[in-house]
Amino acid sequence: MSPVLILSCLWVLAATLTALLPMRLQFAPGITLLIAAPILLGYIGYQHGVWFFIAGMLAFLSMFRNPLKYLIRRARGEKPELPK
Repeated sequence: MSPVLILSCLWVLAATLTALLPMRLQFAPGITLLIAAPILLGYIGYQHGVWFFIAGMLAFLSMFRNPLKYLIRRARGEKPELPK
């Protein structure tokens, strides 16, 4: 297995552990994972091809759909409510 796929597996484990945390403790590791994902996906695409990049991006968008919706709403100037 290539090093980038091992890093991807570790990223998935970190994301799973972050999801198990209470919501108030998810922000710092969640933002770190959110920033690291496109970099990691770009590296996957470079090493293994565009189809692996697309599959990884679809999985990423599925996992982070709510934080991404929140960030898009904030960018539009709206004030979305945070979950409790």
